[in-house]
Amino acid sequence: MSFRNRIAAVSLAVSACFCVAEAHAACHGRFMNPLTDICWSCIFPLTIGASAILSDGQPDIANPANPLCACSNPPRVGVSIGFWEPVRLVDVTRTPFCLVGLGGIALDPGVDVPRGAQVGHDSQTRNSFYHVHWYANPILTWLEVLLDFPCLEKGSLDLVYLTEVDPLWADDELSAILNPEAVLFANAPAKAACAADCVAASAGMPIASLFWCAGCQGAIYPMSGHVATHIGGVQASTLLTQRMTAKMHRQLTAWATAGSRGLCGPYPLPIMDKTHYKMQMVYPIPNTAKEAGQCCQPFGRSTLLWGAGKAFPIAGEDFAYQIFRKRNCCAGAW
Repeated sequence: MSFRNRIAAVSLAVSACFCVAEAHAACHGRFMNPLTDICWSCIFPLTIGASAILSDGQPDIANPANPLCACSNPPRVGVSIGFWEPVRLVDVTRTPFCLVGLGGIALDPGVDVPRGAQVGHDSQTRNSFYHVHWYANPILTWLEVLLDFPCLEKGSLDLVYLTEVDPLWADDELSAILNPEAVLFANAPAKAACAADCVAASAGMPIASLFWCAGCQGAIYPMSGHVATHIGGVQASTLLTQRMTAKMHRQLTAWATAGSRGLCGPYPLPIMDKTHYKMQMVYPIPNTAKEAGQCCQPFGRSTLLWGAGKAFPIAGEDFAYQIFRKRNCCAGAW
């Protein structure tokens, strides 16, 4: 099936579940063009065992040292490979039911939900609220780039989760149902530790043990749509992309695929390891240029290094990000 036909099928499926509202100025978006809007160097480094075959200057995390591997279900012997697989798409929007990544389709299911907003408390302090949408988007599979390659997630572009229908997303107190440990990190020393995560993420990769930190963007907790310190749309949207990924892990709807445990298939990881992910902005400005050496950003990297000029009034205040997930796989006969 061609790319155009696949997009049309997704649009029809969404329309079958919701009534599509009349187009209005509050909802903006664009279908991602995989040829021009994706920075394909993000899939690197490509490794066999612990050895990099092609890196293109991209950062990486540890890979299984042994180049040979074996799995029992199904039984197979193969080669341990590693790469970063583009598998998810995330919308961050002010307008409820505005599908930024599906071309700016505005849905009207007849449900009254909070709208996104930015609130200024004084001349220096602002907070904000956004909704987030989570899509399954295994690009390499639906583009049929690699046929019969066993290490790719199967499927097509599909809308999986909308925070508009999640009562926890708009209520910080209710969100504690998912993350009761948040109270342990609501103190000055825990927040100060996030400075080290910011530095590490900006220089290379974030610090996995500081799981409550979102690097330079703030804190993973609460796992809601409220941004306590809104610096700009790019900063707020990258923070909420990280929170949404952590939320999906906590709800066991996102599984890990990295490391020796991932060689034979995905495994549950309720506390997200943020070093397993990179993100690339695809709307409003596709970030395909290698700014500061990269066009994909590790979670927590300072937006000062790459976010300038990536947002603009009206049509450029909603965002979409392609998520690349670290994949280690035992590639052999299935």
